[in-house]
Amino acid sequence: MLLVLVICAQILSESLANDNLQVAYQWNQMDFNFSSASHRDSAIKSGQYIPSSVVPVGIEVQTDRLFITLPRWKAGVPASLAFININETFTRSPLLSPFPNWQAHRFSDHEPPEIVSPFRIRADRCGRLWVLDTGIDDLLGENKRIVNTQLLVYDLHNDNLLRRFTFPDDQIKQKSFFANIAIEDGQCDDTFAYSADLGSPGLVVYSWKQNESWRVHHNFFHPDPLAGNYSITGINFQWDDGLFGLAVSKADPEDGFATLYFHPLSSTREFSVNTRFLRDKQLAANDSAIYREFKILGSRGPNGQSGSQFLDQLTGVLFYSLPNLNAVACWRTTNKLYTIKSQGRVYMNVEDMQFPNDIKVDNQDRLWVLSDRLHQFIYGELNPNDINFRILTADVKDAIDHTACDTKPKTLPDIITKLGDILRPQKTPVSATSSQHPTTIFIHTFLYIAIYFTAATFM
Repeated sequence: MLLVLVICAQILSESLANDNLQVAYQWNQMDFNFSSASHRDSAIKSGQYIPSSVVPVGIEVQTDRLFITLPRWKAGVPASLAFININETFTRSPLLSPFPNWQAHRFSDHEPPEIVSPFRIRADRCGRLWVLDTGIDDLLGENKRIVNTQLLVYDLHNDNLLRRFTFPDDQIKQKSFFANIAIEDGQCDDTFAYSADLGSPGLVVYSWKQNESWRVHHNFFHPDPLAGNYSITGINFQWDDGLFGLAVSKADPEDGFATLYFHPLSSTREFSVNTRFLRDKQLAANDSAIYREFKILGSRGPNGQSGSQFLDQLTGVLFYSLPNLNAVACWRTTNKLYTIKSQGRVYMNVEDMQFPNDIKVDNQDRLWVLSDRLHQFIYGELNPNDINFRILTADVKDAIDHTACDTKPKTLPDIITKLGDILRPQKTPVSATSSQHPTTIFIHTFLYIAIYFTAATFM
């Protein structure tokens, strides 16, 4: 009888976690804070701004600003990096302001723009914004390389460009495509940036102190040929993307090194390596000396391909996207096992979470997730009358509540109380983004009754 009670409680606890995020912002199409109406009209007439070409891919939150990357997939992207002011935004579909300004995104006959086409960005604890710029324009069209892949580092106190570092030619391969970045910022003057090459699987390590980079190779960076099939909302496609998801742990207080968690996009496995073996240029180049230092953690199971991920250093919880499942999941890094059972489901929703594409945790320990229907944009067409892009958020402690990642496991009374709150009639109409499907309510009710009577019998 006790076993039945435990099983029901566990199933119910996981099912309650599916509504742990709330939609903060949403857009049918992304629009910009042009200097005037005539400026916007001129941009549209000239083809500099084509609303259907603008799709968000990456996000970052630093103090009162939420940054959004808008890669140049097609012609008509007026600014590839923008932001909104969280404290001054009173609409769920705010206009985007270019970062650092309009001039940084303008093409001219004489020189390329300061920022070409970044996919992911990262704000460090030192007040710097790291922008990994692919340097490629019109990705789905002419696919023109404007500049070599570059790191642009901005001072967020004044938005000035602190440093531009261009990747050396020998670190950019024929099929290279750098789409994700992680930062190890234990020391501001000795920070390291890790850039993932998903096209020619590899990792480029950049040292702020030395102002140089080196490339690291390993078989774990390559895609799994058995994990290349994707099926999202009826759209089927194949990708063979390599190294993509990156997340850095808190530094070990004894030696100052961190753990880099990583995975290829087309893979269901998670891996890790101590950054001691990445930060030393000579050691990192010695494949035979370090290849055993890369560890296999475990599997996310069927359809467990994962894109972006981020590690909350306060709780030690690793958050990651599951695009095939329209979901975001988590794993506690203090857990010795990386199994399906030890992983938690934070949010799963075929409407709000179609293709979760980026994940961040800000310095207030708040989780942010971007979903953008990228599969539909690439292989079909986005309906401008639909809500296509969403940014969801929650405090980390709320996001992991009633999941396997919860740092404070819930007791049976806690679970029953939570369920009671869900089933209790609402005094005000529930919004479309938070309403529950009748099937979900039925399952919760059934489990609640099962737990109630089982507990009563057991007692």
